Amino acid sequence: MREDWENKYIVFFDGECGVCNFWVQWILERDKKDNFLFASLQSDFGQKFLSERGLERKQFKTLYLWKPHQYYLIKSKAVLKIANILGGRYKLLSFFGKLMFPAVSDRIYDMVARNRMSIANQKCFLPSPHQRKKIIEV
Repeated sequence: MREDWENKYIVFFDGECGVCNFWVQWILERDKKDNFLFASLQSDFGQKFLSERGLERKQFKTLYLWKPHQYYLIKSKAVLKIANILGGRYKLLSFFGKLMFPAVSDRIYDMVARNRMSIANQKCFLPSPHQRKKIIEV
């Protein structure tokens, strides 16, 4: 485990989902300021995160963004915060996303989550050595 993990944003994702893995790779490629670490919800670290917060530990339809000792966000709020942290043109997405009502953006998120296994097949993601350092557990 990295020594500075508590100073990062940690993205928890479904490690068996092709769509989720696509988005992890997408974030990794754009995380120029090294803000993010990643852990699958199925990992020991992910299960501990869920358990400590009384969250569902067997259904992995929700993306979580955790800032240790501060907060965690779920679904569209997590996605919009990730876009904001990435900055640049992605910050605009965050701005426009906040104009939507959370209930609407979460419905869109839930629709994608329900259909994620049919949207993309599981892909073998091979991170670069630098990217590998950002993955806590898979």
